Formats: sequence, C-alpha cells, structure tokens
Amino acid sequence: MITLTHFLVVSACIFCIGLYTVLSKKNAIMILVGIELMINASILNFVAFGKYDKVSYGGQIFALFAIVLAAAAVAVGLALVLNVYRHYKTINPDQINELKDK
Repeated sequence: MITLTHFLVVSACIFCIGLYTVLSKKNAIMILVGIELMINASILNFVAFGKYDKVSYGGQIFALFAIVLAAAAVAVGLALVLNVYRHYKTINPDQINELKDK
C-alpha cells in the first residue's frame, strides 16, 4: 500500500532535483526545466493530498489549475529565451549583463 508519506518523499526528491538544477545550471533552458520540476513536485503534493479529500476533490482541482499555469509559464519563458537568444546570441544567463537596446 502506497501511503501519503511515499508521495511526499517522492515529491520532495523531485523538488530538490529541480532546485539543484535551477541553482547549478548555466543554461536558460535547463533553468526552465528545473522550475518545471519544482512545479510538478507541488502538483504531485496537491494530487496526493486530494486523494484523501473524498468530498470536494480540492487537490485535483488545484492540480489542474497548476498544470494550466505551468504550461502558460513555460510558453512565456520559452518566448523570453528565444528573444534573448535573438538579441545576444547566447542563452547563458551569466553573459547577459544589460537589458537595454543597443
């Protein structure tokens, strides 16, 4: 039997992997992947807690909203990365030192 603790441990591991990815990678795409992992860990928590809410299914509803918001965030983030690459010819965040037009 899989208990709530199992879900929380897996979710904590996924969140830690995402946090490590955000803090250690120098590529903007990998930073976005790390953020997506952290969002997915929170969605897993919503669904795990929603399993024990038999009346209103609040966890699943919050998870659905989180998935929609994560998809929108990824679309906006990817658009930003593409525009930054078009302007600076790199996606390394350390090499982008000014945001004004030249």
